[in-house]
Amino acid sequence: MTDHQPAAGPSPDPGDARPSTTDRIVLTGLRAHGRHGVYPQERAAGQDFVVDVELTVDLAPAAASDDVTDTVHYGELADRLVAIVGGEPVNLIETLADRLAAQCLADHRVRSVTVTVHKPQAPIPHQFTDVAVVLTRGRP
Repeated sequence: MTDHQPAAGPSPDPGDARPSTTDRIVLTGLRAHGRHGVYPQERAAGQDFVVDVELTVDLAPAAASDDVTDTVHYGELADRLVAIVGGEPVNLIETLADRLAAQCLADHRVRSVTVTVHKPQAPIPHQFTDVAVVLTRGRP
């Protein structure tokens, strides 16, 4: 039997840590009523849309401070996303997804975002479970 010995070399200094590119905040299944679509009946009656967002953000500052101001407040973000879905109608859910992504990227801490907009009541004359668009946007 051998004793476990730590690897040689200096131990990492937490202050030298590089920002993570893999930390995520995920908000799934955010439901809001909107009047988006190309057909007049979609604009008149509206329908529910379901939004998922995945933010890439360095969570180390918030983990270290345990302070909500050091992270993206997902409750406040949800309020802003619901306001967009319930706001000015657009023809395409692609446009809606782009607006939602722009709102997420308005927080300078968000490096990239993937937005999925589900339209489960889309006017498709066949039985289906869901239709969605997924887009990813990031900083240059």
